[in-house]
Amino acid sequence: MNIINFTPLSAFVGGIIIGLAVILFFVGNGRLAGVSSIVNNALVSKQNRTDNFLFIVGLVLGPIFYAFFTKNNIPFLITSSLPIIIIAGFLVGIGTKVGRGCTSGHGICGISLLSLRSITATIIFMITAIITVRLIG
Repeated sequence: MNIINFTPLSAFVGGIIIGLAVILFFVGNGRLAGVSSIVNNALVSKQNRTDNFLFIVGLVLGPIFYAFFTKNNIPFLITSSLPIIIIAGFLVGIGTKVGRGCTSGHGICGISLLSLRSITATIIFMITAIITVRLIG
């Protein structure tokens, strides 16, 4: 494995910001900041719809503002194959339903609450991601 851009300071600061955002979301809404649940609730539930949409908009606008104000280019490579994108999105959706949460819910919120289910889910997420990268990359 080759680490090209090792940036411990920015990773640390980013982690602190994510942690503070999770705390702020929990204090402000009394709910955990699991992105799959927030997206699902934004599309299906009428409760907290505005909060959910604002959270999603913040996820999209955050990197755009960062790139604009810092003038940093954020390289983002993704396949242009529409069928692969659709299949991947479908599989992620199934995985979040089967796993009863996503990487943000389990990995950030669940682990901080010392949830054994979240710790196990995050370990499985990471192993699957490593295997996928090794097979595809």
